[in-house]
Amino acid sequence: MGIDVKRVYDDPEKSDGHRVLVDRLWPRGLSKEKAAVDEWLRDVAPSDPLRTWFGHRPERFAEFARRYRAELDGNGGAKELRDLARDHDHITLLYAARDTEHNQAIVLRDYLA
Repeated sequence: MGIDVKRVYDDPEKSDGHRVLVDRLWPRGLSKEKAAVDEWLRDVAPSDPLRTWFGHRPERFAEFARRYRAELDGNGGAKELRDLARDHDHITLLYAARDTEHNQAIVLRDYLA
């Protein structure tokens, strides 16, 4: 099982495999056709309070990751994502954030490993 992470705004590639959007909100200004998303798992995204607290501030990322993992431990969406990862040779977790190093898809990838 291979898991990659990628901005949803980047062009889709055949090597992406099964493309899974892991944001709670649909990315701004992006059509469903251009996004080429195979699955949209809103429920696996961080809760609104956690997302708001984090605010994509890199200095909060370690604590965000810890809190997000705790949310995932009690989240049915995490099981659904694990099942998808098991059922597909390769999946790509898609996110809309500009920061490619501090986002929920990175935490999810590590959580599934």
